[in-house]
Amino acid sequence: MAEAKWYVVHTYSGYENKVKANIEKTIENNQGLAEQILEVRVPMMDEVELDKNGARKTVSRKMFPGYVLLNMEMNDDTWYVVRNTRGVTGFVGPGSKPVPLTEAEMKPLGIKTENVSIDFAEGDSIAVVAGVWKDTVGVVQKLDFNKQTATINVELFGRETPVEISFAEVRKL
Repeated sequence: MAEAKWYVVHTYSGYENKVKANIEKTIENNQGLAEQILEVRVPMMDEVELDKNGARKTVSRKMFPGYVLLNMEMNDDTWYVVRNTRGVTGFVGPGSKPVPLTEAEMKPLGIKTENVSIDFAEGDSIAVVAGVWKDTVGVVQKLDFNKQTATINVELFGRETPVEISFAEVRKL
């Protein structure tokens, strides 16, 4: 079995989310692909902009309009499925040969390839040791091993709020 790597697919502009949904639906319908196409991402970034009244609001924008990232094993079957998905114009690479992203290219995107081993489970109390939520304590609500994140509830303005935090930023209490 080949190693899964990150590839970039070019799409029609504005079709990124439709392409993501179509590929995920194909994976759902064909269980054999679930082990080969691991993740489909449309990278987003938050920007603060001013509306016409001068109020600040946070808006999510696509980091790379017209592109979708795929974590997959490259073989004839996965290439065919992705390439023939409605809205996909092709893989990024010379000719028809897809080129995987390098570690250096993935680092600014916040995509980590190494898996962090954890010693906690859902329901455990954990402390955040790095990042924006440093020194926060919360209870694990959900674990996502593909994204290497834990969703915890933290108290924010007197309310319980779910926050997604990287495994590397937390430790068990």
